[in-house]
Amino acid sequence: MSDNLIYGNVSSKEAVRLEETYGAHNYHPLPIVIAKGEGAFVWDPEGKKYFDFLSAYSAINQGHCHPYIINALIEQAKTLTLTSRAFFNNKLGDFEKFITEFFGYEMVLPMNTGAEAVETAMKLSRRWGYVKKGIPDNKAKLVFCNGNFHGRTISIVSASTDPDCRKNFGPFTPGIELIPYNDASALEKYLDENGDEVAAFIVEPIQGEAGVLVPDEGYLKECYNICKKHNVLFVADEVQTGIARTGKMLASFWEDIKPDIVILGKAISGGVLPVSAVLSSKEIMMTIKPGEHGSTFGGFPLACVVAKAALEVIRDEKLTERAEELGKIFRDEMKKIDSPRIKLVRGKGLLNAVIIEPKDGIEAWDVCVKMKDAGLIAKPTHQHIIRFAPPLVISKEDLYKAIEIIKDVILGLDA
Repeated sequence: MSDNLIYGNVSSKEAVRLEETYGAHNYHPLPIVIAKGEGAFVWDPEGKKYFDFLSAYSAINQGHCHPYIINALIEQAKTLTLTSRAFFNNKLGDFEKFITEFFGYEMVLPMNTGAEAVETAMKLSRRWGYVKKGIPDNKAKLVFCNGNFHGRTISIVSASTDPDCRKNFGPFTPGIELIPYNDASALEKYLDENGDEVAAFIVEPIQGEAGVLVPDEGYLKECYNICKKHNVLFVADEVQTGIARTGKMLASFWEDIKPDIVILGKAISGGVLPVSAVLSSKEIMMTIKPGEHGSTFGGFPLACVVAKAALEVIRDEKLTERAEELGKIFRDEMKKIDSPRIKLVRGKGLLNAVIIEPKDGIEAWDVCVKMKDAGLIAKPTHQHIIRFAPPLVISKEDLYKAIEIIKDVILGLDA
């Protein structure tokens, strides 16, 4: 990496050294340093340009540093940033009205990170189970799916089946049960036997971190109906799949269902601030009373303005439709690559994965490094899966250019 700086005053080499010396080693980043972002592109400190095909795990659906969102941030930051919820502020109510109408729900509870929103949904589900369903005290169960990824807190990793998430972090939160993903009969069986004590079924419409696992058509709808039959809340974790990423505003909408609780994060702020939200009905939401759940920053004025602007960009630039159109192109072109390295292509909208067949010691990580060298960044999940999720603002012309980079790299492995 050259030390001839174009952006910032820290070279790629120095940035890596500083992180590895002073930062906890809880991530294994691809060997690239990002110093600037605009639209679907990023640049390293030395000025090399890359296609971004991760979008900060789908947090940057609107593209890097979208001017409309940034201007909203700047203008509000000049006036008021934080009040805490000890007082009313003049931006929260406006945002709450906007987002509930935007997604078709009655009430919202704003938080900051996706993990906080998942924790909020877990607490809200349990509270509803006790107050409305009549589950005996401390008996409420929450059902999750194997292979899930909902975050990193103790309660959330209590529902994980990933050894890296769980090892040496116990003891775990009780009252959490696991069933197979993409198997509605497993949910039916569990609820037939234990439904009286189950408050909620919490599921990702598409399992992102597991490798963009798209369930069979009808799975979510069947699970929703099973939940209704047993008076169990259907909770959709749309932190990664929501906000237009899959070609619908919510991935749940692909099956014409309205979850009892929706969890949102990531792209709700266009990658500008940590913002998350839990949407639900008044009946469910009002089971939590003042003082029983909160966050100093949850719903802070700056976040409200930014999140509203970010959702307006999704709507006004028709990014939902764009994700659907471009996603089909991407999958079709990936399937045309004639290489024994590609085992499977799957996805919805612009959330896609290519399963790489390990060969000659080359795995998904190695392919990502070679793509990085060629000017496109993506990240493997597990040893054999590459997730491809560019900002939804990418042009069709640039998408085809990026596809050529991917093709050339994969075909070049056997040249």
